[in-house]
Amino acid sequence: MGIASLEDKLLQRAVVAVLNAIYEEDFLGFSYGFRPKRSQHDALDALATGIQRRKVSWILDADYRSFFDTVSHEWLIRFLEHRIGDERILRLIRKWLKAGVLEAEVVTESEAGTPQGATVSPLLANVYLHYVFDLWAQQWRKRHARGDMIIVRYADDSVLGFEYEADAQRFLAEMGTRSKAFSLQLHPDKTRIIRFGRFAALNRKERGRGKPETFNFLGFTMICGQKRTGGFQLLRRTRRDRLQRTIQRVQEELQRRRHQLIPDQGKWLAQVVRGFYAYHAVPTNYPALRLFRVRIAQLWKRALSRRGQRGQLTWKQMPKLVDAWLPPPPILHPWPERRFAVKHSRWEPCA
Repeated sequence: MGIASLEDKLLQRAVVAVLNAIYEEDFLGFSYGFRPKRSQHDALDALATGIQRRKVSWILDADYRSFFDTVSHEWLIRFLEHRIGDERILRLIRKWLKAGVLEAEVVTESEAGTPQGATVSPLLANVYLHYVFDLWAQQWRKRHARGDMIIVRYADDSVLGFEYEADAQRFLAEMGTRSKAFSLQLHPDKTRIIRFGRFAALNRKERGRGKPETFNFLGFTMICGQKRTGGFQLLRRTRRDRLQRTIQRVQEELQRRRHQLIPDQGKWLAQVVRGFYAYHAVPTNYPALRLFRVRIAQLWKRALSRRGQRGQLTWKQMPKLVDAWLPPPPILHPWPERRFAVKHSRWEPCA
């Protein structure tokens, strides 16, 4: 982590404002991470729309190993020099990259990577991946892909969909070679090719392989499902490990707030539940939302039962508290295709 001083934060924010105006003209449509007017849900919508509407049968889930720690300063400056002619801006960026770490009154300069936590780091990461991955992947799709191909990138996490397995295997091999040329390395455990899409369930069932594999993206697990009418439906469920970590944090905080008044506890828990819904309340994720509310109610009952020696609080007493303070699970986000069509009304190239 690199935590800048107040003066550096202000200056970095000003530089980012200037550079955003330049690079937003260059960045491609399938790049969503840390860009103005683009959110994680925009990337999720693009991925869902691509899988639903294009001939996607294979998914390449690609992730770089320790991306922010391995960015080459030399290559990054060379990329910036393509569009930035002001040496003062380049000199500032060099200083921020080499600011280093102060530990036990000893300063260690950074020879690679961008400081996580710095205001300028997300933009620098996008510039680096724009030249290393985006432009190359777009050209590869035009020149070498034999079938349909979709690309969605959020920061260093990329998901690509292919019609043919041969395209996916060839792209992965060439992506690994290109990454090494620019001091990056694909994560061997997180990078994989799986069969996924509208025909995956049918093909695996015919071969006796069970349900199709799943993959994770931006806090959700993507699952091959079916509509009630029998057609293909992409299901998005909250990642189990993220859900468990959130519940664990709530449990620890409830221990600390055990002796607060019930209305104070209820107000705090309501904020937690609403915050969880704000991100995760997408269509097809209702079971996870309901499970989260039930688990929070169970933790609250346990905490209240341990406040004194009056005995256990019964479940007959809990519904009134739960209904009064914990909001029921809603669906707050529209279907991905609808929001994607509104935000990309002209079907932006590369989106």
